[in-house]
Amino acid sequence: MESKLKLAILDMYEGTRNLGMTNIQDIVRMFRTDLDYEVFDVRSAVRVPDLSHDIYIFSGGPGNPLVGDESWLKPFHDLIDELWHYNREEEGSKKYVFFICHSFQMACHHFGLGEINRRRKKSFGTFPVHKTVAGEREWLFSLLNEPFWVADFREYQVVQPNLKRMREIGAQLLCVEKDRPHVDMERAMMAVRFSPEMIGTQFHPEADPKGMREYFGEPERMAAILEEYGQEKYDNMVSHLNDPNKIHRTHGTILPLFLKDAIRGVRESMMEMA
Repeated sequence: MESKLKLAILDMYEGTRNLGMTNIQDIVRMFRTDLDYEVFDVRSAVRVPDLSHDIYIFSGGPGNPLVGDESWLKPFHDLIDELWHYNREEEGSKKYVFFICHSFQMACHHFGLGEINRRRKKSFGTFPVHKTVAGEREWLFSLLNEPFWVADFREYQVVQPNLKRMREIGAQLLCVEKDRPHVDMERAMMAVRFSPEMIGTQFHPEADPKGMREYFGEPERMAAILEEYGQEKYDNMVSHLNDPNKIHRTHGTILPLFLKDAIRGVRESMMEMA
């Protein structure tokens, strides 16, 4: 029997209540016969994994992606560098990485792929995103429609993609935010493939429709949403959560396929090195 691979989940939520970590772990547990995982509380406990893991999932989180305590911020960015150089320099063996939301913004800033700014209004709910030409070729999105629907909760965004820098490192912009011709606002970058082993999304591919319905159906949370966003916004989100062709499909596709490919890739590299 093959030994289990090691997966590190970097918890970037700084102790705030969230669905993201629960949803990520639920998906990872689908692969329990292949994976053992460990959660690292990066911001509160200042715990950042080393290179002994095979797969890394960096979670979303609150706040400004450009601001943080140096005690965890430096090792966080050092890890990204170490993973990048490991994949570039080590023959055979590879490390697979997925960045989500807050971590995606930090990774884009780390590699110089775009500008980070604060949105005029926080994005909250479910929205369509559009594939770029590269996104249409991206195998991880091949089972998803154009456009496809995502759960999107963010106060900050990555805009002004630096295409020259992307070409330099071999990165590709895969998705952009929905078009809003009536609003004079830049369309945010919504997904980037940084390398064959590293990919990230601005949206939350782990978002589970059932869990979201329960979470946003809590009386206090529902009242807060209605007060800030209104009944129509809330009703539209709930409707999208009930549609099997929207968030259900994204939830069941992106992270599960990423993990399947990562497990296969690591196993194959192990066999080549044996």
